[in-house]
Amino acid sequence: MTDLQIGALAIVLMLAGIYFGMHIGVALIVTSFLSVWLIKSPEVAARFVAASANDAIRDYLFGVIPLFVLMGMLVSVSGVGRDTFDVFQWLMRRIRGGLGLATVAANAVFAAITGISIASASVFTKVAVPEMMRHGYTARFAVGVVAGSSVLGMLIPPSLLMIIYGVLAEESIGRMFIAGVIPGIILAVGFGLLIVGMAYLRPAMIMTQGAEADRIALPQETWGSAALKFIPILILITLVLGGLYGGLFTPTEAGAVGAAGALVIALVRRRLTWAKLWNVLVETGYVSVSVLFLIISAMLYSRMLALTGMPAAVTEGITHLGLGPWGFIGAYVAIVVALGCIIDSVSIMLIMLPIVLPIARSFGMDVVWFGVVTVVAVEIGLLTPPFGVSVYTVKSALNDSRITIRDIFAGSFPFVLMMAAVLLVLIVFPSLSTWLAYL
Repeated sequence: MTDLQIGALAIVLMLAGIYFGMHIGVALIVTSFLSVWLIKSPEVAARFVAASANDAIRDYLFGVIPLFVLMGMLVSVSGVGRDTFDVFQWLMRRIRGGLGLATVAANAVFAAITGISIASASVFTKVAVPEMMRHGYTARFAVGVVAGSSVLGMLIPPSLLMIIYGVLAEESIGRMFIAGVIPGIILAVGFGLLIVGMAYLRPAMIMTQGAEADRIALPQETWGSAALKFIPILILITLVLGGLYGGLFTPTEAGAVGAAGALVIALVRRRLTWAKLWNVLVETGYVSVSVLFLIISAMLYSRMLALTGMPAAVTEGITHLGLGPWGFIGAYVAIVVALGCIIDSVSIMLIMLPIVLPIARSFGMDVVWFGVVTVVAVEIGLLTPPFGVSVYTVKSALNDSRITIRDIFAGSFPFVLMMAAVLLVLIVFPSLSTWLAYL
């Protein structure tokens, strides 16, 4: 067998392993090891795996992952999500569909201090869904808006997917964070316009029959009480993102400062017991180790593909097909969205990026813009059946047998369409992603 044939076989075996239930990291490592064995020898393959594992995460930069995960977990237990929702609920109380808008706005702010969609989905399922249903919103809309807006956590910085993309593309993580700001705002505004449009044009889609949620008295707030609730959130966002964009911190230092700030907030609000702290640390360890293990396996997989010559061959083949850059980006987005129906977002990036990044570079595409497009396309998979991680997170956090998985998928479908529309805008206008990043 030629090296190229071995590379193609490795991809097929890896996908087959995932399909039959093998963990994505294990599948990447096993197929990479066997491929190098076939190309070189078992001794070289063993050294290849050891060297890749050693090189993959020894850099200081990788401390950013557990630190931002820890910050997100501490924010989740501190009650900040509840306060954020209360503030926006009060601000938008006079707008039709105001509770849906409040959920999107609260999710956008919460995303700026967590970076994990699952955390947003879990928090706002418990906070926003019961509140919306109590005020006459349909269960399908209530769960759909929570699942849909939770994806903002993967686009608005700090974002775990942006970190992973930056590592794989060897691009500045700080620059990737900045590039996600305008697309994140556009997506949040798009969700808001969608909700207002549904409220005025198709009210039956969001309100139960005979319900008039906008006339129901909401909990009373004042500008003073709202400010007191919002100040801790604002301080944390300013501390982390302001320090990062102002050049005061590296991404890793910003993660450390954010985690320390979140810890102080949780302690001041007396929401953190020893038991909760232990659970936060354990959960942070689980998430961080799983992500870092996937990065190690992805680095090994990427090096194996480079050894076989597969990326160069694919690049040459795509070029000879005459698709051009627009044809390539269209095919790439379609593949990513399709993969999102069956595997998780991190796995998609680990599998696809080592193959497509050389092609994108050969077409002269901006790597930062390509990363934003990738993240938005991958996010769509968080809401599409049968996998839909955000959908299953909402279901598990809700614990209500009356609301089925099908209801959540149906409720989030309008948000999938809006994401597709925003993705198209970002593809057509690359400057929306790159303007801030290169200032």
